[in-house]
Amino acid sequence: MTAPMSEPTTAPMTEPMTGPTKTPMSSSTQRSSIAGPAGSIECAIDQPADGTSRGLAVLCHPHPLHGGTMDNKVVQTLARAFVQLGYTAVRFNFRGIGASQGVWDDGRGEVDDAVSVVSAHRTGQSLVMAGFSFGGAMASQAAARLAAAGDAAERIVLVGPAVKSFEVATVPADTLVIHGEKDDVVLLSDVFDWARPQGLPVTVLPGAGHFFHGQLPVLKQIVVAAWASRRGT
Repeated sequence: MTAPMSEPTTAPMTEPMTGPTKTPMSSSTQRSSIAGPAGSIECAIDQPADGTSRGLAVLCHPHPLHGGTMDNKVVQTLARAFVQLGYTAVRFNFRGIGASQGVWDDGRGEVDDAVSVVSAHRTGQSLVMAGFSFGGAMASQAAARLAAAGDAAERIVLVGPAVKSFEVATVPADTLVIHGEKDDVVLLSDVFDWARPQGLPVTVLPGAGHFFHGQLPVLKQIVVAAWASRRGT
């Protein structure tokens, strides 16, 4: 697939994807902006409490036309997980959302946005690309572009990736894919169909829907545990 498909009109997207607008994840969240390909990009940065950082985690939010922003509760949960793991977590609003300039570009320019955020905040440290739903597709494509340029991410994390509506790139074997058993926005069977040719494991959270209502602490723990089992940290 070379171009993103349109979002299915029958997808049950009636639930809001955002958290409280402009509400920082914590009192120490720093809001800033960077220069992007379509104008300024609004970012939110969270650092480990001790001030040290083992790397950079860039987090992509869900579909901008369905209420997705960097303050989405799943994206904030991922940020909290990575801060706990010792990473600097950078969330950002895609073009046309919040204080980010530009307009929706059907999932093409949004990949450019993600790469620009990486370039602006990375200073040689290891990189994690992560995203939720539409953001998972964008994170996978950004990671693929970086890898093709010889600048591969340390790891990729995809939560409820929108495998039917947008191109989700082939990912490395150690990619962490998390999906809700009862997801009725992105069907689990579709994620299996995408993962199967790659021999890629999918972590399924029993009973969880697309938005992981009531199960965000479990989602966070899955991410933290995946790092602990991999690196003994």
